[in-house]
Amino acid sequence: MHILEGKKIYFSSDNHLGAPTKELSKPREKKFVQWLDDVKEDAAAIFLLGDLFDFWFEYKHVVPKGFVRVLGKLAEIRDSGIPIYFFVGNHDLWMDSYFQDELNIPVYHKPKEFVFNNKRFLIGHGDGLGPGDEGYKRMKKVFTNKFSKWLYRWFHPDLGVPLAQHLSVKNKLISGDDDAKFLGEENEWLVQYAKRKLKTKHYDYFVFGHRHLPMSIKVGENSTYHNLGDWINYYTYGVFDGEKFELKEYQNTSRKE
Repeated sequence: MHILEGKKIYFSSDNHLGAPTKELSKPREKKFVQWLDDVKEDAAAIFLLGDLFDFWFEYKHVVPKGFVRVLGKLAEIRDSGIPIYFFVGNHDLWMDSYFQDELNIPVYHKPKEFVFNNKRFLIGHGDGLGPGDEGYKRMKKVFTNKFSKWLYRWFHPDLGVPLAQHLSVKNKLISGDDDAKFLGEENEWLVQYAKRKLKTKHYDYFVFGHRHLPMSIKVGENSTYHNLGDWINYYTYGVFDGEKFELKEYQNTSRKE
């Protein structure tokens, strides 16, 4: 993709809408919708890197109710011709075809490579990558197993959705979330993952979510790992203007910086 002058690519992750309750997350949803309204003015594309929802499960004919403000805004932006790309996170990993069918937004379950203005990006949510976190990796294999999902669909949504929402908030093994504090480069699994990837191929930027901490770390002479932070404590997002990538904090003004 070539980014035209005056256009930008925007990146966001980890909104966790619905947590700790739908009512308490509504102000964050409204703030995120305002951000979408702002960035659509000069967006060449928008990347959502997972955990938009604190829980999401698609039954054959049912999806969790709520979040109509953000879903409506995404539909409006996509209908205007701006590409939107969605990467599932560990909280919405049961997303299937709803976004693709209803919103025309492609959904990715693994990191994917993109090239913008000759800069190579590796983009994803970030859960289960790199060394360590073996308990979550085993749990993820169970949750993403087709037979497991088929079994869960036999729970009536009035039972299945509240149960999953409870576990999503309370069980750290299921959620896969670490405490949001910097662990040092040698213990940041996504930093180690990026360094390993560079041994076989060059990337200018690694862009991930999941850690809930905004950070930018050099992982090679011309390579940087960026974590987008979250929309719970930091309200941070990424911007690529065709030449450089920056992390910014959204101030909820009528226009972006």
